Amino acid sequence: MPELPDILAYISALEPRTIGQPLERVRLASPFLLRTTQPPLAGVDGRVVRRLRNVGKRIAIGLEGDLWLVIHLMIAGRLHWRAPQVRLAGRRNLAAFDFPEGSLTLTEAGTKRRASLHLVEGEEGLRGLDPGGIDVFAADLAQFSAVLTAENHTLKRALTDPRVLSGIGNSYSDEILHEARLSPLAQTQKLKNEEWTRLFEAVRYTLEAWVSRLTAEARSSFPENVTAFREGMAVHGRYGEPCPRCGSRVLRIRYADNETNYCATCQTGGKVLADRGLSRLLGADWPRTLDELEALPRR
Repeated sequence: MPELPDILAYISALEPRTIGQPLERVRLASPFLLRTTQPPLAGVDGRVVRRLRNVGKRIAIGLEGDLWLVIHLMIAGRLHWRAPQVRLAGRRNLAAFDFPEGSLTLTEAGTKRRASLHLVEGEEGLRGLDPGGIDVFAADLAQFSAVLTAENHTLKRALTDPRVLSGIGNSYSDEILHEARLSPLAQTQKLKNEEWTRLFEAVRYTLEAWVSRLTAEARSSFPENVTAFREGMAVHGRYGEPCPRCGSRVLRIRYADNETNYCATCQTGGKVLADRGLSRLLGADWPRTLDELEALPRR
């Protein structure tokens, strides 16, 4: 699932292409993509784009008249910049947003249709789509620790819960925990003060580093190959490879359709976590799918 650095990279690429430009029309190849009926989608035709922003892992396109098109890519949705009025061919193509200089297309791999499009009015409409997680760049250490300790969960679950923190998922939570030298199974209500400081600094450092890198790349070319596994990641997707900090082999915990990567030497004092009992523990603390995690009701 595209996470905050990926979403901000998309926005960085879209801003020079769309802001100040009229959205000529939205073409839907899949009627199931649109999850709202009011205001009517045809009402956006010809409206000029005024602003782009993120709402957690969603991309919000602000149009004149205070209308917002909100795209949630979920796991397999991706955006592409194509020639104007490009033909929507093939099952993966779900929608096209037509501008004078090009068309933004939305595709989704697989057969399940999880990606969504909402059309809402004003800030109130946007708040209705916001899971409620805090912006780590706008919070201080006290606020950060308070929201993560409101309930006792594993760090892996707490970091990826969109109702707790905004924009972090499976990929970057692995990178954050490695940077912080903390176990994914550590309980939020048992962390020491020094561990909270390390975690808070690791969240900011990791996200800032990847946002800077990906938005810089997006300014030169549209991000057509957004993936959860990126060159330069320390542990995520690197099972069996050496840890860049200590050289130990990267390990994993597998549960349902999810996988957590970690370094035992750096994060767990050398203890190997990937046994069946601990996989069940982590799995019990997480919904079985990312869909279920994203669909949890706001607190």
